[in-house]
Amino acid sequence: MANPIQFIQQTRAEVSKIVWPTRREVILTTITVFIMAALTAVFFALVDILIRSGLQGLLSFFG
Repeated sequence: MANPIQFIQQTRAEVSKIVWPTRREVILTTITVFIMAALTAVFFALVDILIRSGLQGLLSFFG
């Protein structure tokens, strides 16, 4: 078992090494995530429409 005081000192030393993102970086990353999510949603919506149309056409052809 390690010394608790030494553990706290090491933890503080590691936390001080963290480089936090700037406000601008956070905003740009957030905007990028929203844009990519919207593009992904549009892509899957289009794929869904194409598959649905294809299946409806196939079922109406044989039905």
